Amino acid sequence: MNTFLRKNTVLLITLAAILALFIAAAQGMEKKDFVITLLRGLSVGSLTFLVASGFSLIFGLLDVLNLAHGTLFMIGAYIGWTVFVRPDTFVDLLTPLALILSGFALGDVYPLLATRIRFGLSLKRILPWALVFTSILLFGWILPRYPIAIWNVGNYGQSPVTYSFMADSGTRLPVLPAAFTEISAPLALIGLLLASILGAFGLALFNNTAQPLKLNWKKFISFAILLLVALLTFIFNDSLTAALTGLSSNWLFVIAVLVATLSGAGLGALIESTLIRPLYIRPIYQLMLTLGMSAIGIEIVRAIWGRPEFVMPKPAFFNGSGGVCPATNFADWWANNCSTILLLDGRVRVYNEIFIPIVGVIVLISIWMLLQRTRLGMVIRAGVQDREMVEALGINVRRVFTMVFALGVGLAALGGILAAPSMGLSNAMGESLFLNALIALAIGGLTNYPGAALGSVLVGLIQQFIIKYGQIGIAIPFTDIIFKPTPPLVPASTVLLMVIILLILPNGLLGKKE
Repeated sequence: MNTFLRKNTVLLITLAAILALFIAAAQGMEKKDFVITLLRGLSVGSLTFLVASGFSLIFGLLDVLNLAHGTLFMIGAYIGWTVFVRPDTFVDLLTPLALILSGFALGDVYPLLATRIRFGLSLKRILPWALVFTSILLFGWILPRYPIAIWNVGNYGQSPVTYSFMADSGTRLPVLPAAFTEISAPLALIGLLLASILGAFGLALFNNTAQPLKLNWKKFISFAILLLVALLTFIFNDSLTAALTGLSSNWLFVIAVLVATLSGAGLGALIESTLIRPLYIRPIYQLMLTLGMSAIGIEIVRAIWGRPEFVMPKPAFFNGSGGVCPATNFADWWANNCSTILLLDGRVRVYNEIFIPIVGVIVLISIWMLLQRTRLGMVIRAGVQDREMVEALGINVRRVFTMVFALGVGLAALGGILAAPSMGLSNAMGESLFLNALIALAIGGLTNYPGAALGSVLVGLIQQFIIKYGQIGIAIPFTDIIFKPTPPLVPASTVLLMVIILLILPNGLLGKKE
């Protein structure tokens, strides 16, 4: 115990000073204001943590700085909104997406194929470019002609803003089902599959890591599953659309959360296996690539969903009103699904201030258990320490690293879909949360997973306390002056806290010396 105190004296003093600061801040508020501010801070901290934790996993375990992490958080929000508000669009997209991903599911087959084909030197240089270029041409010709029922960002009456407003009012605008008119269905399906295989094989040849592998049926499982999904969703498109549209908003929200999270994980796996993997020894190229992906992702979102901001409706479980609402206790809330509940005479939003922090705690515990108490977590940590030794034991470390990257991006996408009903959807939502996440990681420890949680909570709390004191003001001792912090001081306060902590503890609160 004495040894622990001696080694962590500065840390304990810093934490005590931070705690004393929040206790002092609480003294200037009424109890209900303090409770509401505390819960709002935990809500913001939870969303920040979902972004920060994914970034921390990727950087801490793979040593990759993913500057596109905020954009992937935003994409998760927009994907979730699509499933929740326009399930017909989601169903129409399942078939082409499954076909596009199917070629990349054969990633373990391409190295074996490369060793079986005899390439001349000139062909080795030309073939990857030719395959990728052919794939792009096929995608560019087929995708614009593939029928998908979708909104029209150029027409306000058919824009995502209008669909969100109508869905929030409890109604859905009628939509016309899409039909094959510009291209035949067999040609579109076969063309997308061929384009996916050619593109994935071409990208695999760029890696220059072709090794003889043992070919078995397990390497085709993912490919077969994706083909089956594509076929079934194509055949039962209308039935699946009707089933999703008829679901309650609660179940539809659960599906939206699952789809957004899995889509983020799949997108992360695709990015790592095709773009990041060749650049593990080139960190500067990683930064340039992920920064470029961030800009491209924002423009794609603007082109598909438009520039205006809009709010995703909350599921009915958190959106009750009238009658006995706001609820005075959790029993009344459960019975009436009130959107708000009274705590110490203060009105608390159930979704924002209670549900989101609970999800944050569940994710924190689940990922910690995964890393510390499972075989996969042991393999991940061992692979980071000594990749060659783990590979000598017959473990595919490359696949494990892909899973880690997918997990990190999946957490960001989960944060995006959870944030959509509380903070709304905008093209800038990813950038603001990502900046908060970086500050939180610097405060808690850049590669420390519990540190990401601690730093995120501190960032959320200090921001909400500054916002609240901007409303009620701070009495300056021994004067009659009431100081009210202005909005620019909200982000500045977190930066100031980061600077102070880094001056005292250069590795962050829970960071360790490398």
